[in-house]
Amino acid sequence: MNNPTYIYDVTVDNFASVVIDNSKSVPVLVDLWAEWCQPCKALMPILAKLAEEYQGKFILAKINTEEQQELAAQFGVRSIPAVKLFKDGTQVDEFMGALPEKEIRTFLDRHIPRESDNLIESANQLIQQGKIDDAIKLVEQAKDLDPGNPRTLLAYARLKATLGEMELAEETLAALPADLQQSSEVVGLRAQLMFDQVAAAAPETAVLEKSIQENPDDCELRYQLAARMVMEHDHEKALEQLLWILQKDRAYGDDAARKGMLSLFDILGPDNPLTGSYRNRLFAALH
Repeated sequence: MNNPTYIYDVTVDNFASVVIDNSKSVPVLVDLWAEWCQPCKALMPILAKLAEEYQGKFILAKINTEEQQELAAQFGVRSIPAVKLFKDGTQVDEFMGALPEKEIRTFLDRHIPRESDNLIESANQLIQQGKIDDAIKLVEQAKDLDPGNPRTLLAYARLKATLGEMELAEETLAALPADLQQSSEVVGLRAQLMFDQVAAAAPETAVLEKSIQENPDDCELRYQLAARMVMEHDHEKALEQLLWILQKDRAYGDDAARKGMLSLFDILGPDNPLTGSYRNRLFAALH
């Protein structure tokens, strides 16, 4: 152990406490290395320097893959150095090889909370309370305070989507760094924007439901209802409508039902039970 606060040597016995438990309060960077690996020896002092410099904003956990083969096997390590980042008990990011210090800083800064992140969190709570004007002020403050934080742009895009300003939300997402464009959060928000645009042009939910009773085979009405359900966070009903369309008319809207279900999975995330259940039903419907 080089530093009892920021840098740890990890074994099977202390992995849970050092990596999993600590990651619930600060990011934990896991460095998988070996004595014979020259790139590992080049990377290690850079990581140690950053751990000291960041003063506890992240923890560096070092795993010697020769001595800790069980842990190396759990990570499925095929080449080293391999660096994994844990937050809230789960691996959320990684990089391979001995990256330059500047790139490692960029990697870390994507995950280490900043003062602007606290403002964003407060803004999100205000949005849930319906205090949109107050939320706008905090997001704008976060943007002014930390324009280089991509999370402020994401929060701004989400807020604009909430206000129905879809074009501005899309423009904001497009301004995010390329490496974040395919992140699960951005992909999910883009999917939400797609449904919101359909819902904004659709009749009210009660009107759609009455129209479907009168025209039960109308795929367009059901697709609009699915979008309204997504907007109202009734995701299961939305998935049911999309699955019905898929089974009734696969060609509707250039395969819109299948694409819609996949977009909803992006919104829900892979760990949501609805994703697993309806992914299986989608697979069955397509075969």
